[in-house]
Amino acid sequence: MPRHARGFDVQAAWDHLVRRDRRLGAWMHRIGPLPPEAGWRRRFDPVDALARAILYQQLSGKAAATIVGRVEAAIGSKRLHHDTLGRVDDATLRACGVSGNKTLALRDLAAREARGEIPDLRHMAWMDEDQIVQALVPVRGIGRWTVEMMLMFRLGRPDVLPVDDLGVRKGAQIVDGLELPPTPRQLAERGQAWGPYRTYASLYLWRIADGAGTDPAAPRTNRSQD
Repeated sequence: MPRHARGFDVQAAWDHLVRRDRRLGAWMHRIGPLPPEAGWRRRFDPVDALARAILYQQLSGKAAATIVGRVEAAIGSKRLHHDTLGRVDDATLRACGVSGNKTLALRDLAAREARGEIPDLRHMAWMDEDQIVQALVPVRGIGRWTVEMMLMFRLGRPDVLPVDDLGVRKGAQIVDGLELPPTPRQLAERGQAWGPYRTYASLYLWRIADGAGTDPAAPRTNRSQD
């Protein structure tokens, strides 16, 4: 198994996609080149990132950030891990605004980390995408979409297509002029032409869904929990 670098050559991805898909390529030219994701260069701790992903679920960014800040204050650390989360009981987490289900999810994540079941960044570098998904989705509160966002925005894997993401499906609908968004299965079949750079194609589909192809000033929707 080869070692996977964090990030990929976006110029190579651009050249491949505009050559392989004329419809998507036309939209890409309207939007212009997308730079590498900043998250590919940042320090990254998988357990801490998963814990924050759990806390951000189903909340606005502002509300989630407030709760995360309270948890950090309660545990006396900016690092969410089994050792730091173990400093407080469930009642304290609930007082910080963490729901019962999220508390259970954090405890499950921490327990799995303590048992060595969560691969660290060094081990992930030698794992393919499916192996990482299989290792992380057993964690309570962590689904395939959350892991895919980690693969795309933190690990910089080049060939991830989150077929269940509504934004990606909406972007594909616009590109192909469809009445309805494609189903996940249809999108998976459509995306075969984009390999091995389906991540870069997805970044454009999100921007297209945001309106960037018709409005250059259209704001980017935050698709991942940083």
